[in-house]
Amino acid sequence: MLTAITSPKPFEDPLIRRIQYNALRNWRALGLHILLFGDEPGAEAAARATGARWVPQVRRNAAGTPLLSDILAQARDLAQTPWLLLVNADILFTPCLLHAVQALADHGPILVTGRRWDLDVTEDLAFAQDWPQALARRVRAQGRLNRTGLDYFLFPRDLPLTMPDLAIGRAGWDNWMIFHARSQGWPVVDATPDVLAVHQNHHYGHLGGKPHYKTPESLENVRLAGGPAHMYTLWEATHLLVEGRLQPAPWHPMRWLRRIELWLLREGFPERGWKRVALRFVRRRLQAALFRNPAWWQAYYGGRGCALAQILPKA
Repeated sequence: MLTAITSPKPFEDPLIRRIQYNALRNWRALGLHILLFGDEPGAEAAARATGARWVPQVRRNAAGTPLLSDILAQARDLAQTPWLLLVNADILFTPCLLHAVQALADHGPILVTGRRWDLDVTEDLAFAQDWPQALARRVRAQGRLNRTGLDYFLFPRDLPLTMPDLAIGRAGWDNWMIFHARSQGWPVVDATPDVLAVHQNHHYGHLGGKPHYKTPESLENVRLAGGPAHMYTLWEATHLLVEGRLQPAPWHPMRWLRRIELWLLREGFPERGWKRVALRFVRRRLQAALFRNPAWWQAYYGGRGCALAQILPKA
């Protein structure tokens, strides 16, 4: 039912090579079809080794970074499954992902994403018998729930999604996805309770050691996306996916802080004006405090769901 779409980094750095191979093997173990876009060094060999379909030709921006608009357009033509998974090439899943797709199989236009769990992985992973349980135990012991990362998007293949020429792997495109879905009236689903997404930690050597959100390409992404007022987050999700069922996203003061912040931006307040900076400072401090407290996010997400059942300590 599901095709994974990804555009990897070059496979030259040993750590990047390892975690990308881990991800590709993980998706294959789940039975996903895989479309691997781009002719980065090592991409063809990786596709051949993992059974992915290699799509070397993709439009790029002036800096040579693949454009998501072209990737999505090609993916719709090439994929033969009713659902697509746009995902970064360092993310691991458990079979909870498949349960989520089955639960949403007959839904109309919808966009599904969720928070990831950050995990240090420095070795080749084997996906033999009982690997989902082993991965979940490792996340339970060593993983950390990420506050802001959006590393996968799940949606029907026929979703009428028309994207600006945003660069993959740079800031802004993922926030635009949520903004666009909300502007179209589609449900935006935070699937954190039901989808265990594991991010293999890595460096940013391919960007000169700088985080992706500080690059000129990221600033251009934000501009093409319509500016900072379109940089939506999971606080703008409309629903949660819990035990295969959609439920309204719970109220929380963070959601009101975000409404005020976005209103200020829409009303023309400069991104670095003192009101905007002060509000963003408060939001980030509050958000950091919340996610340091497992009891908070367990309560927010209800402590239930396929993913949380795998990683929360057994009662």
